[in-house]
Amino acid sequence: MNFVSWNVNGLRACLNKGFEDFFKKVDADVFCIQETKLQPEQVEISFEGYHQYFNSAVKKGYSGTAVFTKKEPISVCFDLCMDKHNDEGRVITLEFEEYYLVTVYTPNSQRELARLDYRMEWEEDFRDYILGLDQKKPVILCGDLNVAHKEIDLKNPKTNVKNAGFTIEEREKMTKLLDSGFVDTFRYKYPDLEGVYTWWSYMFKAREKNAGWRIDYFIVSDRIKDKINDSIIHMDVMGSDHCPVELIIQ
Repeated sequence: MNFVSWNVNGLRACLNKGFEDFFKKVDADVFCIQETKLQPEQVEISFEGYHQYFNSAVKKGYSGTAVFTKKEPISVCFDLCMDKHNDEGRVITLEFEEYYLVTVYTPNSQRELARLDYRMEWEEDFRDYILGLDQKKPVILCGDLNVAHKEIDLKNPKTNVKNAGFTIEEREKMTKLLDSGFVDTFRYKYPDLEGVYTWWSYMFKAREKNAGWRIDYFIVSDRIKDKINDSIIHMDVMGSDHCPVELIIQ
């Protein structure tokens, strides 16, 4: 099976930049999207053979997630069932017979770390949520986690230590999640591979220079890591400031 995740930074804009071509080419069993920035009624999109689910933020033009899946899930759950986290459309969980699929758009800590305290609350609550699922079935987690975990995961680590996405606090939360029984699939397959990123700033010709960050992930329960065939980062796919990531798993 293959799973794809892509922060499209506005689905309506990405539809005009080759989204459908990539969607059809990759032919994913499950295709997850973050940062849709829309309400479902604002876009006409349908792919033959797929069931589709949208979770939109209350604030229009902000955040939002979506999932397209060939196989109909047993159940679908939106958000974390906690009032303080339920207004931004950040999580969709699909239950299948053998696993849970969770797509997430993790809150950004923002400039001058204005939202870091909330981000820390989110991290703890989200980890508890994932652990609860993992007690029942293995979990496949994907999305924009808004953190570069290690120095190898961004071009300029030394100058970004105190910036959102590479603070000690955010990185420690990622470590805590992984230490709870999960695997970063890309680093599992490619532990020492450098220069592979999933997000580039629109400023300073960052993508042209490959001055990027790896902040989009596929993470799976440790007990199914032996089923991972490959974890792919499609750096050549344009249409957003992020590129798609793909998991191929038995």
